[in-house]
Amino acid sequence: MASTFKKFNTNDIVTTKTLLHESIPLTGTIVSGTYTEGNIKNFAHGMFQSVYDYPYLSSSANHIFDVAVGYAASSALSSSTATQNSKKINIYNQMAQVLMGHDVSGSVQKFDEDGNLTGGTKIDVAYFVNFSRLLVKDEIKKGTFELKLGVAKGTTFRNANNTRLKIADTNAANDYRVNASAGEYGILYATEDTSGNVLTTDDGTQKVGLIFYQAGVVVLTASVFKKTSLGGVLHNSGYSGGDPIVHPFSNTYTVDKAIVSGSISGSADALRARIVNISFNNTTELNSSIYFCRINHNDFNYSANPTYLSNSKIRVKRQASDNPVSYITTVGLYSAERELLAVGKLSEPIKNDPTQDMTLRVRLDY
Repeated sequence: MASTFKKFNTNDIVTTKTLLHESIPLTGTIVSGTYTEGNIKNFAHGMFQSVYDYPYLSSSANHIFDVAVGYAASSALSSSTATQNSKKINIYNQMAQVLMGHDVSGSVQKFDEDGNLTGGTKIDVAYFVNFSRLLVKDEIKKGTFELKLGVAKGTTFRNANNTRLKIADTNAANDYRVNASAGEYGILYATEDTSGNVLTTDDGTQKVGLIFYQAGVVVLTASVFKKTSLGGVLHNSGYSGGDPIVHPFSNTYTVDKAIVSGSISGSADALRARIVNISFNNTTELNSSIYFCRINHNDFNYSANPTYLSNSKIRVKRQASDNPVSYITTVGLYSAERELLAVGKLSEPIKNDPTQDMTLRVRLDY
């Protein structure tokens, strides 16, 4: 008997999940703005700065990431005389609230350099790099993030990259935290990318920030630009001539002075100019439903195509006693109300032989 619809059994439908990864390299010329200053966008509110791969007014420009700087209200840098003081506090609080959440008393959790929320060393002053969803997709793949950062001393911020740190989420695939409201995050560690008394400790244990994988946000402590005697991570003897300069318009502003006296956009300019390159792998979660369309030997053996008949006789039958023959070209998936939901086309017609069964595998990705 000819049949048009057939119901799936429970074991005919299987769901799977596949993780796809794409390498994302960001070169320093695009990030710093030396490629074209038109790809850096500042806003009237002055609370962050956006970076594009082309001049942002171009229709082909893609948003890459945002940069901001902020500090906690309890930070030593917080002062009524500091430039954009309330905005820098608001930036820090907003990022901490979204990424870290609240403690049991309802207070916003501070960023902690080792993920120990009940103790440990807090990150009170930080740069924030918020990558666009276009690059991150579903999340950043753990253990793939790398940032090369210029930390040369006593030089203008545009010539600072001859002394560099390599900042990475080392071993994050096996060692990450889950005690934050924004999902999983890892610890960023610094190692010397150029030799010569750059770090006080260069054994891969120097913590300099956090990376939130699902949110696509990097929190970089400002102490990465300070020597150890001032509470930073840089080698005292290697920086006896002074800390790195991190202000776009002055050769004398070290990190604390730059953040206090400069604007958020100015600090974003200085950080971008010290970024040599950034690389990571993103992750796309591909969910699939696989439908096994099982065709018994006596199923779908007739066609509604007008050419199937000639003078009321089946054209593919030579004699009345022959078994009916059909060719399968399309599979339709229907709802319980027989509404067509999806269509699968075969690359070539398949003969439905009445002497054997057949299974067609239909896969939907989303």
